[in-house]
Amino acid sequence: MPEVPDGTWVHRGESVVYDSEWVRLVVADVVMPDGTQVDHHVVRTPHAAAGTIVLDDDRVLLLYRHRFITDTWGWEIPAGRIDPGESPQDAARRETLEESGWEPQALTPLCAFHPANGLLDQTFHIFTATDAVHRGEPDDRNEAARIEWIDRVEVRELLLAGEITDGLSFGAISFAIAAGVM
Repeated sequence: MPEVPDGTWVHRGESVVYDSEWVRLVVADVVMPDGTQVDHHVVRTPHAAAGTIVLDDDRVLLLYRHRFITDTWGWEIPAGRIDPGESPQDAARRETLEESGWEPQALTPLCAFHPANGLLDQTFHIFTATDAVHRGEPDDRNEAARIEWIDRVEVRELLLAGEITDGLSFGAISFAIAAGVM
């Protein structure tokens, strides 16, 4: 058996508890660094997600929407799943247009992260765009109650006030602020 670095959790296989096109719940057979075996529940997602921080001068394009799972309202960046065969950039562009009616022309990669890597295997790919063109009303009116350009300073205030709690948007905007992008 090959040697593993100290501190590694060894994954010895898994069994499927539930499976659909959106999510798979598995129980993983894991040996922790101290040698203890545990059955660890893992949520596997067949699709990564992509989002775009759309900037225009001193403003950011945000969607105000309801999330029924947590029964909360909040501000989010346009984002969604990456379809099979689609690049993260193409998904980010498509989702932004579908959800907001604004189409980014050039996308700049900002970051990628795992929102809950102790439970979930999903990856979020985040981009920025400064050249979005308004194409009309969004294709999917179920995505947002409001679509607004919000001043960058106010976006920071929304983040601090707990009005941006969606993991993808929270991580993306926090990273953009830390990186000096906004």
